[in-house]
Amino acid sequence: MGKVLDVEVSPERETGPKAKRKKSEGNAPQGCIDLTEDSPTCSNQQQTTTTDKLSVISWNVDGLDKDNLANRAKGLCSVLVSHTPDVVLLQELIPNYIRNLKKWAVHKGYTVIEGGEGDYFTGMLLKNSRVQLLKSEIVTYPTTQMTRNLLVAKVSFKGQELWLMTSHYESCKENGKERMEQLRLVMKRMREAPDNINVLFGGDTNLRDTEVAKVGLPSSVFDVWERLGKQEQCRYTWVTKANTNTGIRHISRFRFDRVYLRPATREGVPHLAPDHMALVGQQKLQCGRYTSDHWGILCYFSAE
Repeated sequence: MGKVLDVEVSPERETGPKAKRKKSEGNAPQGCIDLTEDSPTCSNQQQTTTTDKLSVISWNVDGLDKDNLANRAKGLCSVLVSHTPDVVLLQELIPNYIRNLKKWAVHKGYTVIEGGEGDYFTGMLLKNSRVQLLKSEIVTYPTTQMTRNLLVAKVSFKGQELWLMTSHYESCKENGKERMEQLRLVMKRMREAPDNINVLFGGDTNLRDTEVAKVGLPSSVFDVWERLGKQEQCRYTWVTKANTNTGIRHISRFRFDRVYLRPATREGVPHLAPDHMALVGQQKLQCGRYTSDHWGILCYFSAE
């Protein structure tokens, strides 16, 4: 077995937005992404429904990689059909992807929120029967060099207000300083939310543990993976040895994708608590690739 390198291969050359954009320009255009048919690749998965708990999927879908994009988008939809999450937090969407995903999602009973209008951006899906949108906003990171931002949705879940957040933090190893500033901004907004509000963040943070340690988390906010016992099988979401989409020969793994929760603390108000975490998207599709170069995170939360 090769040695695992906890260092990032330079994203400008291998995995970052610039490299993905350059790679996609050399491919033949795929045209419309047809999501009207369910992918047969996940037909053996059973649909799960947990009506008393909040279910959330956070996933960087790697829309900048155009190879087999239509098949990979169907892979995403198959996972959503299988787990029927209440909330889906998505990163690295592109206009063609979200345009067709929106048609599918609306048909399936979801409200779609877009976090931008550029080359790539974030988004959310909210299951109408379970989560009602009250208000959404896009918060700009003042010093980002990659047009990154924070998408916030204030929603109602089972009659209680809940704030949802997603973001795609600055990429590349050398941009740690900017990433830490983005983390500080998000933590400040989570910490300062009213004490009767549960606040949930999920996204592709690109964070290294050393960067999180330097910034620190507020005492009221916790990392869901850590709170659930740091299960090794859920630790790494970007793994070049297991996920061949990147085409990177070096063996490298990171916990780029993270979920943070700040429970409500006011007396008499139900507060969210994490029950379960699992990774999704680890099945290779019939096209020979995975849905994304990231694994997605599936979480369940109960109200206590």
